[in-house]
Amino acid sequence: MAESVLKTYPPSAWKWLYEHGLFVKAVLDLGIKSGESAYEQFAARWVDHFISPEGQIRTYRLSEFNLDQINSGRLLFHFYNQTKSPRYRQAIQRLNDQLCRQPRTPSGGLWHKKIYPQQMWLDGLYMAEPFRALYAAEFNEPAIFDDLARQFILMEEHARDPQTGLLYHGWDESRQQKWSRPDSGCSSSLWGRGVGWFSMALTDVLELLPESHPDTLKLVGILRRLSSALIHFQDPATGLWWQVLNFPGRSGNYREASVTAMLVYVFCKAVRKGYLEKDYLAAAGRAYRGLLENMIKVDRSGKLTLEGTCGSAGLGGTPYRDGSFEYYASEPTIPNDFKGVGPFILATLEMEAASTEKAP
Repeated sequence: MAESVLKTYPPSAWKWLYEHGLFVKAVLDLGIKSGESAYEQFAARWVDHFISPEGQIRTYRLSEFNLDQINSGRLLFHFYNQTKSPRYRQAIQRLNDQLCRQPRTPSGGLWHKKIYPQQMWLDGLYMAEPFRALYAAEFNEPAIFDDLARQFILMEEHARDPQTGLLYHGWDESRQQKWSRPDSGCSSSLWGRGVGWFSMALTDVLELLPESHPDTLKLVGILRRLSSALIHFQDPATGLWWQVLNFPGRSGNYREASVTAMLVYVFCKAVRKGYLEKDYLAAAGRAYRGLLENMIKVDRSGKLTLEGTCGSAGLGGTPYRDGSFEYYASEPTIPNDFKGVGPFILATLEMEAASTEKAP
């Protein structure tokens, strides 16, 4: 999969965007775990395409206060640790400076973007919090661990649907958005990839959060509650999850690749790390087989295509996205979209680890 996508990803297409960073992170992990240096070298070229000798980040603008622009920064820690080059350290600091100044809701939640005031989105937890955890660990800033744990706790507290145990895509603390429900401030749909983003973020953060931290068990509890809820919505016929999780088979809804790959990654890694019971490996295996059997196409040259990934989904904006079932179900899928390909590669690495390592 990595080879198939890299052949159609020239430098002219490289962008400092979260989905590009996700794909490059997957390729870097592939290189590290396989020992094949070409993948790590590609990731280094990609990073150096954006980072100037002075530590500036090409095309990045702090003034946007956009959490999406943080995610690619996770790559910088690997190359900083390898080289100790001050330019990587300076670029990391620029991104952390944004997070220190990011607008917050009255409860202390980070705004998803400056243009989305008073709103927390599930996506934002993935975009910001693993980076913050890396920063806290690398530069000995334990207070950041306290605050990032609070972000997950806030989101579950306000966005959790009591009937299904799943999480709504967005929460508007001000309740000013048309998509926010007056009673809770939440959006109205349980979007698959949004839950996938949150679950991946939580799993990655737990890997870095000290076991002795007072919120570690709380975050493990959130992951366990959410994972238990997700099992009930896995499609029994294919092992996949749906674009809108709680309406399987509803007209317009579709089985979606990116959330499925994300949850394979989460279940396998969380079992490997001891956050989830081994039973979740069976669900991950069904889901992975479902991806291979239903979402992967191979052409005559051997090129792989991952189908079934929702191209984009959000809330508000222009034209206005109302968060309804009809909105999410109408979003088209895009072949080999990075938001699916990245998690698929990460999921494959974790499936391989599950087959060769003894889980706790």
